Amino acid sequence: MNNKNSHHNHEQQASEHEHDKGKANHSNHNHDGHGGHGDIVADFKKRFYISMILTIPILALSPMIQNFLGVDWRFDNDLYILFVLSTIVFFYGGWPFLTGGIQELKKKNPGMMTLIALAITIAYGYSTMVVFGWDGNQLFWELATLVVIMLLGHWIEMRSIMGASNALEELIQLMPNEAHKLDENNNAHDVPLAEIQNNDRLLVKPGEKVPVDGLIIEGKSTIDESLLTGESHPVEKEEGDQVIGGSVNNEGSLIVEVEKTGEASYLSQVVKLVKEAQESKSRTQDLTNRAAKWLFYLAIVAGLVTFSTWILIGYTVDVAVERMVTVMVITCPHALGLAAPLVVAVSTSISAKKGLLIRNRAGFEDARHLNAVVFDKTGTLTKGEFGVTDIMPSRYYTEEDVLQLAAAIEQNSEHPIATGIVNSAMGQGLEQKRVTDFESITGKGIQGRVGDLKINVVSPRYVNENNLNFDEQQFNELSEEGKTVVFILVDDELAGMIALADIVRETAKEAVSALKAQGINSIMLTGDNQKVADWVAKQLGIDEVYAEVLPDDKATQIKKIKDKGWKVAMTGDGVNDAPALATADLGIAIGAGTDVAMETADVVLVKSNPNDVVALIDLSKKTYRKMVQNLWWATGYNIFAIPLAAGVLAPWGIVISPAIGAVFMSLSTIIVAINAKLLRA
Repeated sequence: MNNKNSHHNHEQQASEHEHDKGKANHSNHNHDGHGGHGDIVADFKKRFYISMILTIPILALSPMIQNFLGVDWRFDNDLYILFVLSTIVFFYGGWPFLTGGIQELKKKNPGMMTLIALAITIAYGYSTMVVFGWDGNQLFWELATLVVIMLLGHWIEMRSIMGASNALEELIQLMPNEAHKLDENNNAHDVPLAEIQNNDRLLVKPGEKVPVDGLIIEGKSTIDESLLTGESHPVEKEEGDQVIGGSVNNEGSLIVEVEKTGEASYLSQVVKLVKEAQESKSRTQDLTNRAAKWLFYLAIVAGLVTFSTWILIGYTVDVAVERMVTVMVITCPHALGLAAPLVVAVSTSISAKKGLLIRNRAGFEDARHLNAVVFDKTGTLTKGEFGVTDIMPSRYYTEEDVLQLAAAIEQNSEHPIATGIVNSAMGQGLEQKRVTDFESITGKGIQGRVGDLKINVVSPRYVNENNLNFDEQQFNELSEEGKTVVFILVDDELAGMIALADIVRETAKEAVSALKAQGINSIMLTGDNQKVADWVAKQLGIDEVYAEVLPDDKATQIKKIKDKGWKVAMTGDGVNDAPALATADLGIAIGAGTDVAMETADVVLVKSNPNDVVALIDLSKKTYRKMVQNLWWATGYNIFAIPLAAGVLAPWGIVISPAIGAVFMSLSTIIVAINAKLLRA
């Protein structure tokens, strides 16, 4: 907050709110071979439906399934039809997994894609040999169901994650398209922003956005920079002061000399910072991928051991191959492909109902490890609007008298201080007095008549210039807390002082307290001045405060905190917070803030409630716990199925058939689905 704000210049002001956009970091989907998010989702959906339709006749034509159901639907050349249908499913439905598996192997990092590709390739290759003469049982039904379920799992997973947008580029839309350029005769001409050059002179009217970074060469006004710098109050600007492109000129016309355009501008630098931070953000590997990696190695080893063992004990190659294929196919449990996506889908649904929009699942899952939550002040811990904090009446007046008289005059002003005083009076149910002869005293305050009384609401400068006595110690104490103080005069005599400050959210106090109870540090990071920041921190019980921090410094500060080895979340709502949101391990945007903050964040708090940060961490822990349970259920099936499929009980006449393996597989999938649905907020 600039100390000039205490001058309390009340003139009619107009402000406008514009939408700005940022770019989401979509680093959460780590399946190699995946391309653009929107097209990929549609592609998986199409492949799923087509493969599912083809799977119905594949199941009906499979002799093993017919035998399991106790029916006989065989006819001449039925296996060739089965082969053709299965070939379509293998190449069309399985294509994302085949190409994804190749990409994983190229990177020497086998995962889910490689495991699926291995299972369907072995099933297809072996079954094709059976159709064309090899002794054994074809497994086309296993191939088809595996492809369909894995396509479904990937489709669910990707649809539940919000895709990356092109909003970062749209951030520049904060800037107006045109500017009023002045010629040599001071006549204004509207020209496209792209044609503006350094040293051009521009006219900026009240209520308009400042089109470029520049220097005021004529005029005086208050400028709203809250979206850009975090400054909670409009800043008074006059000749010789700099203005930032994208800020809003509240009152008074300005003539600005252009200093920076294009990529050199402040806003473009913010865009660049966000891009850099997002590109440097590490990718968290899925639990599913890690499980799949080990299952891939297990499938290879188990298959080779099974084949070798059956050959060594004297069985024919075709029997050994069938045992090996059964083991390797059964190692890729269908449930594993659904274990994480189903939990993600359920937790995403729960979070949406609670007003938590998850954009980056990997970041959300890691919230359980957080050591510190860094809060922006304005609009996050505070409401970003003035509120009355103290009323100090003089001897002959009460607090209600002072507030009521001030509100009567202020009702005709649109200044943020006026709004704060009027709202406070209305909140206390005070009668709104009628005012006459209202006028503004430029740079000093306002005045009017309430009944027979002349009422002034003025700045400290007016009081000092007119040598009015007031409690200077009390005034200094309030100013030290970063509060803005105005004076109320009745017939040119001091009736009292009113102190205003950015209102602290009650939910912020609860959130800080709850985080402290969990051993998580709360830190304030703000572009506002030190006095204001310290006062807010004291109200909330926050010990660590970094004030007067510029946007690029915010990102740097986040890096310093991360250098301690801490997992850090950043919570903010403005353009100035975007680089820090992107740099943090978890970026949390307050929903009532700017679009750029929301688009840069991993999670958006729709209700603008800091308490939701605590709810977010709690849901992250529960989601992770449920995901681990599901992975155990999914992979636990292998502990029993693989040895049985390999034939460890063969000496006792017990050899698991692929059909029985299918029952185990289905049971595992059902358990995983039910367990995911049991997730509660």
